Amino acid sequence: MIKDYMAIINLDENESDIRSLTANRPIASIPVGSRYRVIDFMLSNIVNCGITNVGIFTRSNSRSLIDHIGTGKPWDLNRKIDGLFMFNHALSEFVNTDSKLLKNNMEYMFRSKSQNVVLTSSYMVCNMDLREVVRNHEASGCDMTVVYTKCKNATENFINCYTLDVDDETNRVKAVGKNIGYEDEANICMEVFLMKKEKLVNFMYKSANRTTGGSFYSMIFDELENMTVNAYEFKGYVSCINTVSAYYKTNKEMLELEVSNELFRSDRPVFTKIKDEPPTLYVEGCHVSNSLIADGCKIMGTVKDSLLGRYVDVEEGAVVEDCIILQNIRIHKGAKLSHVIIDKNVDIEQNTELKGNSVFPLVIEKRNIFK
Repeated sequence: MIKDYMAIINLDENESDIRSLTANRPIASIPVGSRYRVIDFMLSNIVNCGITNVGIFTRSNSRSLIDHIGTGKPWDLNRKIDGLFMFNHALSEFVNTDSKLLKNNMEYMFRSKSQNVVLTSSYMVCNMDLREVVRNHEASGCDMTVVYTKCKNATENFINCYTLDVDDETNRVKAVGKNIGYEDEANICMEVFLMKKEKLVNFMYKSANRTTGGSFYSMIFDELENMTVNAYEFKGYVSCINTVSAYYKTNKEMLELEVSNELFRSDRPVFTKIKDEPPTLYVEGCHVSNSLIADGCKIMGTVKDSLLGRYVDVEEGAVVEDCIILQNIRIHKGAKLSHVIIDKNVDIEQNTELKGNSVFPLVIEKRNIFK
């Protein structure tokens, strides 16, 4: 376990291409993989390496996130010393940049006895051994370490993510750009940074005092010429949930055995909020194949290549194929769904037919009713 490190999860994430799922929640609390939330993966990465002081900085629509995280008990963060801290969820309308949000809660930084910080976003879904990253960072002797992954199909994946120009001989970051989908190969920044707490505090003040505002990450990258930045390559599975298509693709990839085995490891488990619910009921005559189905469901129809959240009823004669169904959904008799994402608390009425495709899945937003 690593010592003398605290962690900050910055939820000022680009939601412009996933608005249909973030109207009432941040990306961090979108359900994924039937029973998890997006933030569960990065938060579990942090606690699995031994960090017990975690601050979550969120700007908007944080009710569902607070309900999910609670006191941090599932992650063993409900502690008298250190533990889980959440900031400015009620004052987001008065804060116009993530850098000012961090600066306004500087007391949290000063009260911590840790001398080093892991700064991350939530929407990079992966199972990462942060202990290896820390060892690499400390051995490098650099001011900062940033984690990246090599992507060979960047024209389709990780759009609008930061890219790094890395010196192959020294593993130093030379420049930073954005992935606009122009080149096939790119070094995608995973927005995981390691540095001294003192340096992070300096960045906060510099960024907050800029008249142009802007992203805190942009401020870090603007300072590249004034420090040495080590690049650590993460070679495992990673996906960035920043678009509807990326969300759909990530869920579907969890049905693949290789991806599932890498994300859900016994030595580095993914923790989530515990809900004691009855097991799913599979009624005689139903047909289910290659699907993830959470507790509390009732399956009487056909479910194929899909992921179902808690308390989803699929009535007799209904067909659900290549779909992502969130919790509290009732799919009535004769309904046929293909490549559809359905948000919470929706009734799909009898004989309704809904169809999207793998590139542009059809999204049914929360509380809509189809007749």
